[in-house]
Order: sequence, then structure tokens, then C-alpha cells
Amino acid sequence: MKRQFFFAGLITVALLTGCRAPRDPVVNRPLELFNGRNLAGWTPVFDPSDPPRDPVWSVRDRLLICTGEPLGVLQTERAFTNFRLVVEYRWPPGQKPGNSGILTRINGPVRALPRAAEVQLMHGNAGDVLGLQGMQVLDGQPRFFAVNAHEIAGDIRGVKKLVDAEKPPGEWNRVEVLAEGGSYTVWMNGQQINHAVGVEIRPGPIGLQSEGGEIHFRRATLTPLAP
Repeated sequence: MKRQFFFAGLITVALLTGCRAPRDPVVNRPLELFNGRNLAGWTPVFDPSDPPRDPVWSVRDRLLICTGEPLGVLQTERAFTNFRLVVEYRWPPGQKPGNSGILTRINGPVRALPRAAEVQLMHGNAGDVLGLQGMQVLDGQPRFFAVNAHEIAGDIRGVKKLVDAEKPPGEWNRVEVLAEGGSYTVWMNGQQINHAVGVEIRPGPIGLQSEGGEIHFRRATLTPLAP
């Protein structure tokens, strides 16, 4: 009888441990990164020398609200390499649009603006693909540009968008990012606006930026793709 209770206890512990263990994302199965209720599955990161005094990220009326200050990133607890990502965002109605971005393949030291491949959301430049903090993007391709030793973002390598497809401030935008190996393709509101190659390949979290302007998100859906 004691032996039966012993093995039953082991099975119970194993089942409970298995329930708590994070599951690997299933290829080709969409994941809702934002659940519309809270920040479950996300971790905010800021510069330790510039901690926020008030909440920067919050959920209100099923919207993910970012105040934009201080500089930081809200990043997923899971890492992804190849994926299709759909994000819907807007600049608040009646306010001046600002700056933000979608960070992907975040890696390296934990910091407010990490090493990553960014899809820019800054008003007027939304859709640019950037490699931050020395993240590699192939030189010499069409619309390539570089900035060396930026004060905050380090060495930047990027590809400018083809066209501007943003909606007016206050309206919702739909951004779709297809990351396959070294290739990044970006659509804005159903129109392809960028294609960059030679983007450094490595797993890392997905992040949404706090960077100087209030911004609202209502969707972040990621479909993992095979390596």
C-alpha cells in the first residue's frame, strides 16, 4: 500500500510539473501573443538607471497601451526565429504620432534598446527594417543605409521601405512581417512595402517598443515557421 501511494505521488508530481513547463510553439499554429486582458507572457525591460515612476504598459478596453516613456521594450518570454507576425497598432486619436517599433530576434545583453532586427513603426518611416546594436543586415542591397555608433542604438544597418502605406494618425494599421531565414518581408495595410535580405538569423523574443510616444496595440499574432 505504501508503495502504491509512493508511485501515485510521483505521478502526481510529474503531471503537475508537466503542466507548469512551458510548451514549445507548434509550427504553423498561430499564437495570440496578446490576450487582451493582461501582460501574461510578456516582460518589460528598461534601463536600470532610468526606471519608470508610473506604469508604462497597461491593458484597457482590450487594448495594450504604451505611454512611450521611458525608453524600453516589452518582450515575449518565448523566443522565435522564423515566423509570420501580424501586429495592429494606432497612434492615439487627437495626439501627435511618435516613435515605436517591433523588435524581433532579440539577443545579446538585456537592455532598453537591445540587439535585434526591428521593423520600424516611427510615423513616416513605418516599414523600414533595421539591425540594431550591430545586428547584421546585408550591405549593398537596394535602399540599404547605415549609421555608425549611434548614441543609443549602436551600429545600425537597415533597408528603407519602398512606399508609405500608413493610415492617418488615429486609425488602425495592420503590419505583417514574414521572417524566413535571412529574408524579411513587410506588408502595411495589405500592401508590400519592404523586402530585406541578409538579416542575421538567431532565435530571440519579440518586442514592442516604448520610445517617446503613446501607442496602442490591439493584436499581436505570431505563427511559428519551420527552421
